[in-house]
Amino acid sequence: MASYRRTYSNEQSLNFIIPIMIILFLGIVYIMSLRYGQGSVSFILVGIAAATMVYWGFVIKKMTKHDKPKYTARDTESKNWVYDLIKGEAEVVFVAEVPGPDDKITVRLVDGILYVRGAGGFSKEIPIDGANDMQIHDFKYRNGVLTLRIRKATDS
Repeated sequence: MASYRRTYSNEQSLNFIIPIMIILFLGIVYIMSLRYGQGSVSFILVGIAAATMVYWGFVIKKMTKHDKPKYTARDTESKNWVYDLIKGEAEVVFVAEVPGPDDKITVRLVDGILYVRGAGGFSKEIPIDGANDMQIHDFKYRNGVLTLRIRKATDS
């Protein structure tokens, strides 16, 4: 016959131990208040002791809890986002995958930083060296791929 032994983590153990400690502490404080005091003073002391014990129970539980970092799909997506920046003599070509239909794509070039926004809260900022006096001359978006041609601004 196979045997099964269940193991408990620290958090599961604390879920049992902390309430038992609180009940025992409150019992001791209540017995002492009956024995050594009468009236509202003992009631106030029991209340203060109960609040203190509950607080320290939560502090102990929080100290022993080990949280694993939680990553969402959006975090991993933003870390894996890749773009191409091709620099030529007269222009810079930017190519990247951006989610969304045409009408949801917004692109701005301000002070050498390219701001790209797409559908679903997608938003990126890409610094482009030497683009302080450049403008976006060509914008193409096909099948989820954004292509921009950035050239020096011409004074008219």
